[in-house]
Amino acid sequence: MFPGLFLLIFMGIPVAFSLITVSLVAGWFAFGPIIFQQLYGSIYSASSNYVLSSIPLFVLMGAILEKSGIAKNLFDAIQMWIGRLPGGLALTTIAMAAIFAAASGVVGAVEIMIGLMAIPAMRAYRYNNSLIAGTICAGGSLGTIIPPTVIVVVYAALAQLSIGALFAAIILPGILMLSLFALYIVGRCWLRPQDGPAAKATNDKTLGRKISITLRALLPPLLLMFAVLGSLLGGIASPTEAAAVGVAGAVILAVINGGITLPSLVDSLSLTVRITAMILLIVAGGTMFTGIFAVNGGGEMVSAIASGLGGGTTGVILFFLAVTFLLGFVLDWTSIVLICVPIFTPIIKQLGIDPIWFATLVLVTIQTSYLTPPMASSIFYLKSIAPSDITYGQMCRGVLPFIAVQLLTLAVVALFPAMATWLPDKIVGF
Repeated sequence: MFPGLFLLIFMGIPVAFSLITVSLVAGWFAFGPIIFQQLYGSIYSASSNYVLSSIPLFVLMGAILEKSGIAKNLFDAIQMWIGRLPGGLALTTIAMAAIFAAASGVVGAVEIMIGLMAIPAMRAYRYNNSLIAGTICAGGSLGTIIPPTVIVVVYAALAQLSIGALFAAIILPGILMLSLFALYIVGRCWLRPQDGPAAKATNDKTLGRKISITLRALLPPLLLMFAVLGSLLGGIASPTEAAAVGVAGAVILAVINGGITLPSLVDSLSLTVRITAMILLIVAGGTMFTGIFAVNGGGEMVSAIASGLGGGTTGVILFFLAVTFLLGFVLDWTSIVLICVPIFTPIIKQLGIDPIWFATLVLVTIQTSYLTPPMASSIFYLKSIAPSDITYGQMCRGVLPFIAVQLLTLAVVALFPAMATWLPDKIVGF
């Protein structure tokens, strides 16, 4: 099934249709002609899952923020404070990406939004092209590890985990990764000033004026983030209700900012429909794939391979993370989660491994695969908006140090499980 899936993907067939096609062919051997009735259940379960109904709302929230002009105000405000540091514009890009990743949780939207603003600013100061590419790709990837994020909703629904607990679990690893990103940028630009020159100082604003501009730019997305996460982690709202709170807050902020118009609202709704349809069709295809994979003995095969490798529980975890990382070379995060989680979860529970800790490890690994060539989604997003002189090779070289930082974060979480389990215990009580 996997070679067939990869073959179809490399032929250019969309992932969802590749999953469905392989499921139909492999399912025919298990069920015969009634395979069509069997797979209908997968489509029905994907379309009627209440938890997944939060996805279009989270996507809409991010789309509205992208179109409203709030991001531009935030970029200018952050640049005003740290733009004069070595690599200051790159630091501004990472900081803004973190805030908007927390405010929207939509990876592609975050990367494109910050890229459109950051590329002209960094190129004006002759930043190294690989640093530009790596910073924007890494910043966009934070939409995977900083809550709220759509991938957590899908993962928790499949693994039957608390979404609030999983959101809480990824907060500390997200902060650690963000700090390491910033440390790398400062270190590189301090050692090689030509890679990220400091922006020119401007003295046209008083301290009070700078504080006022910063508060107006920073408070709206932070308030939105606290409204969404606070209502969810506090047990006040379900994931779908928390996402609805986010949409309402985004609309209010957009109106106050004066950045919402009828055409921009139509664009936001259109983008939401396209992304939601894509995700849920992949969810349906992934559910079909894993169901047929299990029926044909795939679960037993994976369990046997994991047991045969030796190393006990640690060996099983390393094997599962390696599989996730390798799949990231050719599949997007949605497909990885839909294929791997239903296969991994029963084995993880059987071995007594903390599912929240393991889920955090998988999410960091998936975020790393988001940057990993040759099928890196982040590079494809950047390629769609980057000038022609920022080449694919420069993009690949630019993301490598950030991949190393992500792997370091993964190692820290693996060695110190409390990084993922302490906050859920304190906030959510799991």
